[in-house]
Amino acid sequence: MEILYTVDEKYLQAVHELTFGELPKALHLFNEIIDTDPNYARAHYQLGYCYFYEFKNYQTAGYHFKKCIELEPAFPDSYIDYLRLLVTLKMHKTIAQIAEKAKLTPGVPLVELYELLGSNAEQQQDFNTAKQHYEKAMQVAISQAEFGTFQEHIKRIALKQKSAAKITYVYKEE
Repeated sequence: MEILYTVDEKYLQAVHELTFGELPKALHLFNEIIDTDPNYARAHYQLGYCYFYEFKNYQTAGYHFKKCIELEPAFPDSYIDYLRLLVTLKMHKTIAQIAEKAKLTPGVPLVELYELLGSNAEQQQDFNTAKQHYEKAMQVAISQAEFGTFQEHIKRIALKQKSAAKITYVYKEE
């Protein structure tokens, strides 16, 4: 392997290794980057990504995603993955805080953001909030497939609301 002179070159090499399935090499390079420059936010993001999706090590993934957002709040890639982790862990208060930051960050895919928030609300059986998020996602959807997906989510929510509605029987004596 050739000698890399800058942190940016190591980062690009690590991303290249990750792209081609060389996870151990990529992890080694990302950790070297963090050792050299602990404030290199994008290396933290990549480590968070690997620990979340590859190892299911949620605590370590959460540390790296959170660190990335603290160091570089304008980096949009970290928000959706961090929110997916938070939804997985059912960390509802943190989800709301990070979602608010994400909405204000240029480049964060709002369709994915609202879909995640809708899914989170649906899991909590807060069907009105879920429906609102899915409707917002529908408004920013740019493909027919996405639009159709959110219509299906809204139909499903309506069926859940209907089945959860309490039925009251009244007996009338004639």
